[in-house]
This record gives sequence, C-alpha cells and structure tokens, in this order.
Amino acid sequence: MFKNTNYFKHETAIVDEASEIGANTKIWHFSHVMSNSKIGDNCVLGQNVLVAPKVQLGNGVKVQNNVSIYTGVTCEDDVFLGPSMVFTNVINPRSFIERKDEFKATEIRKGASIGANATILCGIEIGAYAMIGGSCCNKIGSSLCAISWQSCETNWMGFKSGYSFTF
Repeated sequence: MFKNTNYFKHETAIVDEASEIGANTKIWHFSHVMSNSKIGDNCVLGQNVLVAPKVQLGNGVKVQNNVSIYTGVTCEDDVFLGPSMVFTNVINPRSFIERKDEFKATEIRKGASIGANATILCGIEIGAYAMIGGSCCNKIGSSLCAISWQSCETNWMGFKSGYSFTF
C-alpha cells in the first residue's frame, strides 16, 4: 500500500502499489515506478521514465524524459539525470543468459549531475556534485569531478556551483 498520497501522478503513469513516493513529487506521462522503489520528496520524473524495482531516489531528484533507472541504482538528494541517459546493472548482458543474481550497485552521490544520453556502467560510484557529460562512464567520478563528452577528459568543478576551475 502507498505510504503517501500527497504527490502528483499523470493519468498515464503507472505506480506499483509496493512503491514509496515522497510528498510533492511529480510523475509525468507514460512513466512507470515499479514495486519496492523509494522516491523522495520534491522529485520530478519526466515523460517515459522507468524506475525499476528496489531503486532509491533521494529528495529533490530531477529525472528528465526517457531515462531508465535499473535495479541496483541509488541516487542521493538533489541528483540531476539528463534526458535519455541510462544506467546498466550487469557488466556483460546476454539475452540468452539470465544474470539477475549478478546485478551490481551504482551509487550517485548528493548533487551529482549526469548529462543527456550518458550511459553509466554498473558497479561504480559518482561522487558528490560531480558533473558527467554525455559520455559512457565506466570509472569512479570523484566529488566535484567533471567527465566531459566522448573524450572522457576530467576537469574539476567549483564546489556546488557547477562552474569549472581554470588552471
């Protein structure tokens, strides 16, 4: 049963009964929040978002359109997930081999931002206030770290502001 009914759900969205949705959260068109997921207060899930079972989203998380958040992902407070970005939860998926017992945890720390079309490989931690551009991230992103587009160049961000340091 829902623990809170003080949230907005568009009529086309599906929220499974065994999930927990925080106060003032908005769930938009064609999104699906699956059972045993926990979504904090003041979150926004854009159009066509999938939140798989056992996912945890902290307070103030913003999820843009067409994002898939798979089992094993935890996002702390104030995380931003850009349009069409995706998480993985298995290192070497194959359609003919079931690997549900091999899901790896992925931790996104407070205030981190992940850009449009980025793919975040499973089993890593992205540090607090890190900024990940539209790339494939397969390594740990430190706090205040910026990993840019396809080149995987690393830069450093200025605290919570998101401005780059110039060296």
